[in-house]
Amino acid sequence: MIPLAWFGAYWLRFNLQTIPDEYFYSATLILPAVIGLQVSQFWYFGLYRGVWRFSSLPDLIRIGNSVLVGVFLIASSLFLYNRLQGVPRSVLPLYALTLLTFLSVPRLVYRFWKERLFLQCTGQRALIVGAGSAGDLLVRDLLSNRNSGYIPIIFVDDSPNKINREIRGIRVVGNISQIPELVKQWDIEVMLIAVPSATDTQMRRIVEICENSPVPFQTLPSVKELLSGAVTKANLRSVSIADILGRDPVQLDWLAIKTHLQGKDILVTGGGGSIGSELCRQLAKTLPRSLIVFDQCEFNLYKIDAELTRLFPNIQHHTVLGDITDRLSVEHVVRQHHPDIIFHAAAYKHVPLLEGQAREAVHNNLIGTKIIAETALASGVGRFVLISTDKAVNPTNVMGATKRAAEILCQHMNLSGNTRFTTVRFGNVLDSAGSVVPLFREQIKAGGPVTVTHPDIIRYFMTIPEACQLIMQAETIGKGGEVFVLDMGEPVKIAYLAEQMIRLSGKLPDKDIEIKYVGLRPGEKLYEELFHDQEQLLATSHEKLHLAKARLYENTEWSILIEDLVLACQHRDQNALLILLKQLVPEFTPNIF
Repeated sequence: MIPLAWFGAYWLRFNLQTIPDEYFYSATLILPAVIGLQVSQFWYFGLYRGVWRFSSLPDLIRIGNSVLVGVFLIASSLFLYNRLQGVPRSVLPLYALTLLTFLSVPRLVYRFWKERLFLQCTGQRALIVGAGSAGDLLVRDLLSNRNSGYIPIIFVDDSPNKINREIRGIRVVGNISQIPELVKQWDIEVMLIAVPSATDTQMRRIVEICENSPVPFQTLPSVKELLSGAVTKANLRSVSIADILGRDPVQLDWLAIKTHLQGKDILVTGGGGSIGSELCRQLAKTLPRSLIVFDQCEFNLYKIDAELTRLFPNIQHHTVLGDITDRLSVEHVVRQHHPDIIFHAAAYKHVPLLEGQAREAVHNNLIGTKIIAETALASGVGRFVLISTDKAVNPTNVMGATKRAAEILCQHMNLSGNTRFTTVRFGNVLDSAGSVVPLFREQIKAGGPVTVTHPDIIRYFMTIPEACQLIMQAETIGKGGEVFVLDMGEPVKIAYLAEQMIRLSGKLPDKDIEIKYVGLRPGEKLYEELFHDQEQLLATSHEKLHLAKARLYENTEWSILIEDLVLACQHRDQNALLILLKQLVPEFTPNIF
């Protein structure tokens, strides 16, 4: 290209006529020096490292820099050598323009040819939702990979400024609400959602519109999941229920959390459960001195032990099989490992199951909490975090009443010594063991029906990692005695959740899979509350954490009621347990009242 550009510049200089002999001789004599200087700049600016198939603006900039610097060096050298004798002044700029053209055009033509060749290959005709940077990168990856299985045909985007514009040769033909008609018009076979920055409300709208078309759709993960910054076909996955019921990413003060927890001995009760096991994973990232996992389920304990060993081989951890209602077992593990912090996640949580078994609910959720809290206080444990539930607010079921009683217990224990007791209260957690999402998934897999208790029942939802991270944040900023309430966003109708899960499985609600309303279960409410009317909700230093100014009870009366509950458990007196729970938690409205 350098000789062609060099002689081409002379040819242009002499108006496309024959180059005079003296100038041709001079150009030929100078050519080796021109090649040497120019090639050195090509090497310096990295032209030889580029791949023609992926040529883009950065490659064009490198070509321009190498050509301009090369021309400058050539002109300087010739001026010093012979004052540019035999080289017309216009040759140098003509050479620069010609060489720039010769180097860039073949690359662009080659890339265009490869992309056109790709469009002729077989694959599903794809509609790309979102003409932003993620959509651009996704199309670029698809166009560069003939085996991707997708051929990008059109974009859709809600930005009016992008309509009828083209990105890498693919036109933005309309907005998102036009997807159903565009799918038919352009014979689309798959939709690819490339809007990783979408909020839960925006994502829900996009999915609902896509569901009105008979073709499948996939999505890129959210921004927080695309940590590597890469947007490729490999990132595409099926839309999950968390995408449309999830919330805006939580921004944590990881520096404060890590500083607070690093080098500590941390005990997690119920560490094999859904919340407890994820809490162990998150805690391991803060580099504690040791992590003690306490659980009564042998299989769950085995699973989290194997996972911690694999993922965090440098973190010392101990898995202890035991029951929080066994005082000897609890005292032994605390005495042996001397934890600085206890996260108390162990609890019975299934509302209908516990309605007829109040003794077991009280014994585990309240008496078990009392045992481990008293042990923490007696052993000088620095901090104790109780993980509670929104069902503890105005409870209509035994489970909620026992968790509210446990909250009251921790509030009073905070006044009894140096241990700092904190409570964290939140709603339903997506995909936790025994929750509605895995139940619906199994029912859909079996062909239905999907059972919903009531058409109007609503619940708050949160992902397991988000809940655990906010628990850690609450522990970091808590001073003792607080009841922290996690911001759960907007509640979601369970019927809507069922419909979306059916649609995401590729079926139609009430056509392919029936939604059956079976009535409220014992102790179940139509809606849950995150705080009581008398609990003044205050802001904290973290926008997703609120502080419920919880009510305190008279200490002597509270202590007597707790002891009476212990005796009622020992005598298995179901009615006495319910009456005592009502006295301890006045807002509790069980079925017998």
